[in-house]
Amino acid sequence: MTMPTLYHCRDARSFRVLWMLEELGIAYRLENLPFPPRDKAPAFLAYNPLGTVPLLVDGAVRMTESAAICHYLATTYGDGQLVRGPADAGYPAYLDALFFGEATLTFPQTLVLRYALFESEARRQPQVAEDYRRWYLGRLTGLESLLERGGGHVAGAAFSAADISVGYALMLADMLRLDPGSDRISAYWRLLRARPAFLRAKTAQQAENAA
Repeated sequence: MTMPTLYHCRDARSFRVLWMLEELGIAYRLENLPFPPRDKAPAFLAYNPLGTVPLLVDGAVRMTESAAICHYLATTYGDGQLVRGPADAGYPAYLDALFFGEATLTFPQTLVLRYALFESEARRQPQVAEDYRRWYLGRLTGLESLLERGGGHVAGAAFSAADISVGYALMLADMLRLDPGSDRISAYWRLLRARPAFLRAKTAQQAENAA
């Protein structure tokens, strides 16, 4: 079996995949890129014309969506770990939470990042950033509901790839100093960030070729 290669930028969405690789304990190769790679690493466009991360290369497999890659790794390498299968009663909740982390929680945060931090001073849009900050905070009611139903995690009592998807959004919220919303969510985030694989992933992205 080939060794998967992850193209990654520090603390970008690709962190989900890096965390997943560490949780599964499989050998991988990490290519740390400067952010944004489409501007600062033009050679990367030959691998991914969008110039975005993550990019997972696994033999003939090429994938660029972080939540989908986590599911792929769990089903391909995980031997049933960190995933719910179609025969599992928790499968719909697992899929819903897996995509909730990206589509519902991370999306508004990217608008805050862009219009409050990444754009040049002249192009920043404080009202847009504030609107999407409020959008994100409003969506935390959905996370509350997932945790209440899930028994400690977002797709049941056991940790899964869905928690990695949601956990990345909480990590990004921490970086943006966004309110965690509730004691339940704060406790959940403390639980996730104390996981050994999360800490190993944080260390791995500090490698010598990280920018």
